[in-house]
Amino acid sequence: MASSRCGGYRRPGLRLPGRPVFVFYTSRMGQKEIVSQYATSLGEVWWGGILVAATLVVHAFGMLWTLRWSGALKDRYQRVPTLIGGVAILIVTVWMITIVHILEVMVWAAFLQWKDCFANFSQAAYFALMQYTTVGSDYRLPENWRLLSGMIATSGLMGFAWSTGVLLTLAQDFQKHELLARRQKHANPVSPRE
Repeated sequence: MASSRCGGYRRPGLRLPGRPVFVFYTSRMGQKEIVSQYATSLGEVWWGGILVAATLVVHAFGMLWTLRWSGALKDRYQRVPTLIGGVAILIVTVWMITIVHILEVMVWAAFLQWKDCFANFSQAAYFALMQYTTVGSDYRLPENWRLLSGMIATSGLMGFAWSTGVLLTLAQDFQKHELLARRQKHANPVSPRE
């Protein structure tokens, strides 16, 4: 039976309970690689879909919370808009958005730890953060949960796109007020006292 990998061939090898395993012989100095015949399970897709939906719900409430609090900060501290005040509100907004993303990563990490995918929560959180940001990590999920790696990255991409839209909306509002204030300042110059 011919194989497309490394020009070698596959033949049945050791069989583990529930999964056929093939030993793949490469053409390079007789090295062996064990390849399993894994198929994605409905449970994996189900849990992935639930977790993507859960992180989007967290993100939705987080973005509403961010917009509400940034508006309250503007109302309270920016009665007269200033450059420093506007930048400070944008910085606080970025912190709030970051907290929302960290909460979403913790949702994924908690699930991975619950399903015993990693030795401890620290490894699960690290893996979830690296996948969420699409950086990737040296850790790997167990074979029966490997589809979640892509789902974590997908939820991260959607979350970052949504956060970018919120941040751009707030930044545009800030820039609009700053440009308006500068135009008014230059249109009505203060005359020196005589």
